[in-house]
Amino acid sequence: MEVQQRLAFVGSVASKQSTWTPCQTDALKALNQCTCAQLQTSRRRAARTRSRAALLRCAADDGSLGESHSVEYTSAAPLSTPLLDAVRFPADMRQFTVGEVKQLAHELRWELLRAVSKTGGHLGASLGVVELTVALHYVFNTPEDAIVWDVSHQTYPHKILTGRRHRMHTLRKSGGISGFTRRVESEYDVFGAGHSSTSISAALGLAIGRDLAGKKQHVIAVIGDGALTGGMAYEAMNNAGYLNSRIIVILNDNGQVSLPTGTKSAAGTGPAGALSGYMSRLLTSKEFQDVRAIAKEFSRLFPDPLQRTAAQLDEYARAWVAQGAGGNRATLFEELGFYYVGPVDGHDVEVLVNVLKNIRDAPGNKPIFLHVKTEKGRGYPPAESALDKYHGVSKFDLATGKQMVPMHSPPSYTSVFAKALIAEADEDRRIVGITAAMPGGTGMGAFGEAHPTRCFDVGIAEQHAVTFAAGLSIQGFKPFCCIYSTFLQRGYDQVIHDVALQKLPVRFILDRAGLVGNDGPTHHGTFDLAYLGCIPNMMIMAPSDEIELVHMVATARAYDEGPCALRYPRGTAVGLDVLREHFGYDLEAIPVRGKVLPIGKGRIIREKKSASTADGAEIPRGVAILSLGTRLLEAVHAAGQLEALDVACTVADARFMKPLDTDLIRRLIRNHEVLITIEEGSIGGFGDHVLHYAALNGLLDEGKCKVRPMVIPDVFIETGTQAEQYEEAGLTAAHIVRTALQLVGKGNLRFGGNGVANPSAGTAAASRNART
Repeated sequence: MEVQQRLAFVGSVASKQSTWTPCQTDALKALNQCTCAQLQTSRRRAARTRSRAALLRCAADDGSLGESHSVEYTSAAPLSTPLLDAVRFPADMRQFTVGEVKQLAHELRWELLRAVSKTGGHLGASLGVVELTVALHYVFNTPEDAIVWDVSHQTYPHKILTGRRHRMHTLRKSGGISGFTRRVESEYDVFGAGHSSTSISAALGLAIGRDLAGKKQHVIAVIGDGALTGGMAYEAMNNAGYLNSRIIVILNDNGQVSLPTGTKSAAGTGPAGALSGYMSRLLTSKEFQDVRAIAKEFSRLFPDPLQRTAAQLDEYARAWVAQGAGGNRATLFEELGFYYVGPVDGHDVEVLVNVLKNIRDAPGNKPIFLHVKTEKGRGYPPAESALDKYHGVSKFDLATGKQMVPMHSPPSYTSVFAKALIAEADEDRRIVGITAAMPGGTGMGAFGEAHPTRCFDVGIAEQHAVTFAAGLSIQGFKPFCCIYSTFLQRGYDQVIHDVALQKLPVRFILDRAGLVGNDGPTHHGTFDLAYLGCIPNMMIMAPSDEIELVHMVATARAYDEGPCALRYPRGTAVGLDVLREHFGYDLEAIPVRGKVLPIGKGRIIREKKSASTADGAEIPRGVAILSLGTRLLEAVHAAGQLEALDVACTVADARFMKPLDTDLIRRLIRNHEVLITIEEGSIGGFGDHVLHYAALNGLLDEGKCKVRPMVIPDVFIETGTQAEQYEEAGLTAAHIVRTALQLVGKGNLRFGGNGVANPSAGTAAASRNART
C-alpha cells in the first residue's frame, strides 16, 4: 500500500473519533509519518548493503583487493578476548551487562573466524548468528531451557560458548567435535541435526513432553528461511497452532535459500520459492519493531476506547508490512496459530536481548514466532561479498580470505557430471535439470548458466522435486532430478509411489553417494543402493571413474523404459594419468559426450591367467573381484599385490546393480575359487543382490567358489577424511588383499603398505568384511 493510502486510512479513523483532541490526532499522524520515514530509511540501508556487496565482488573479480585491503580484514579483530575467556559455559555470561554482551559477540565472531580458518567448515551461517546465539544463551537458562537448531551447521558459536572452545581445533576431524549438533557431545545439544526442516517438530515434541510431565521449561527452535521451504516445517507449525503449546520459533532470515543463492534458473536468480518474496515483504529493518514500541507509548495518551483503535492500527500496520495491498489482517504464521513478532535486527544485541526477554516472560500458551533478519557471512568482508557467503570453506588465510585448495588436481565428479549433462542438453531440448536448493553441490548451477530456462531449483523440498520430475516426464521431458544421496531419503515415498509404480522415466542423479568425509554420518550417502535396489522398475548405475560417468549420463538420457539412478561419490575424480596406467584408456581428454552403454552389462578390467584341463575346460583358480562404483581402482591395486603373492586375480567392473550382469557373475563364479564383491554402500546393496542371484540359481551349491561381499559395516562411520573413513570401513586395497588371502588359505601373509609381504594380523574391519 502506498504512503498516501496509509495516510488516508489514518485520517478516516481519526475523523470518526469525535472525542479525539487535536493533540491526539497530531500524535497519530506523527506516528504514521515516522513509520513511513523509517521504512524509507530501511530501504535505503538495504540498497547500500547490496551496493557494498556488489563493489566487493567486482573488486575481488578484478584483483583490486590487494594487501592494503587484507590488513583491513583483520584490523577489526580484538587483540585479546577477556570476556570470552571468562565464559566456559553460558551461565558465566549472565551477569554481564548488555554492553559487555555486545563486546562478547565481537570477540566470539573473531574467535570463530580464527578457528575455522585453521580447520575449514560451515563458516557463513555461523557468522550470521553470532549475536543471536549470544542473546539466546544470555536470556534463556540453557541447558535447562532447550534450544533446537535446524540443520545445525550454524552452531559453531554455540559450541564455543558451551564448553567446546578448547576443542574447536578438532572440528570435523576424526575423533574431534562434529560440525553439527550431537546429543552425545554436549547436554547443550538438545537435538541432533544435519538435515533440514526438523527443528519445529522436535521442539514441539519437547514442549508437549514438558507439559505432560508438568515441567517448567522454555523450548526454542531456530530455523533458517532456507529450511522454512521444507514442508515438514509447516506440518509442525500447523500442529503447534492446533495443540496451543508454548514453543518459540525463531526464523533466522538471511535470504540464502539455496547454495549458493543467485544462480540462474527458470525463475531467475532470486532465492528459490515464492516464500522468499513473502519474507522480503515483511521488510527487514529493526526500525519497524521500534515503531511498534512507539505506538504503545502513544496509545497511553488515548482514552480506553481509543486504545482499542490504536491496537487495531498496530495490527493493520503489521498486516500492511506483511501482505502489502489486499487488506489481509494476519501474517501466514498468525494464520497457523502463532503470535508473530518482528522483523527485528538480528545483529543488534540490545534489541535481541530485550525482545527475547519479553517473549520469555510472556504469559499464556500460544506459540510465538520471532522473525529475525540476519546477514550470512556477517562481519567478514570476503564472506559478505561471496556468492555463497562462505557457506562451506576449506582452510583459509584470515587476512585475505583466500582459501587453500590444491592448485592442480583432477576435476570433481560433480563438475564432470555437469559438463556431460550440459553437452547432452545442447543436443536434446527435452532435458531439464532439477535441484533441491543445492545448485552448487549438484552441478545444477553450471547447468543453469548454460540452460537457465530448463533448470529448476525447488528449494529444500525433495518430496516435491521427485513428483515435480514425474509430472515433467509425463509431458515428454527428460528430467534429471539431482539430489544428494542422503537427501533423497526424504523423498523416498515419492520415488516409489509417484515414479517407480508408474514406470516414469525420471533420472535420479545421486551426488555424494558413499562416504563423504568431514560432514560425517548425517551426510553419508551409504544407503541408496539398498533403498533403491528393492524398488521394482528401477535401473541403477555406478561409474568407476569420470569417463564411465560421462558414458552413464548419455545412457541415462537414452533410457526411457522407466526410472533410473546414477550414483557417484564426493570429491575429485581419478585423473587421466591414473586411468591410462591402470584402466588402459588411450585418451588425451575426458570426452565431451559419452556413448550409450548396453544396459545391465559389466566389463572385465584385468583377467587372470587361466589354466585348463586336458579337454580344454578352465580350472577354477584364483580370486575374482567384482566392483561396483569407484572402489574399482582399489580393486586393481589389490590385484597387483595379490599376483605378487602368486594369487591369480581377475577384476571386473559391474557398472550396473539393476539389472545385474548375470552372465558375468556366472563366469566369475565358475572360473574362480573366490568371488569378492566390493561397493561403497551399506548392507543390503550390490553384494546382497549378487548373493541372492547366485543362491537362487544354484551357483554356490557345489561349494567350489567362496563368495564374500565387502560393504560399509553396519555402523555409522564418524567424521574424518574420506581416506580415514575408507580405512575404518575396510574398503581399501589392503583390506581386499587380506580378505582374499584368508579365503585362499594364505591368511598368515599380509601385504604391507611398503609392498612387502608380512604375517601381521589384519584390521578388525577387514576381518569383519571377510566374515560377512
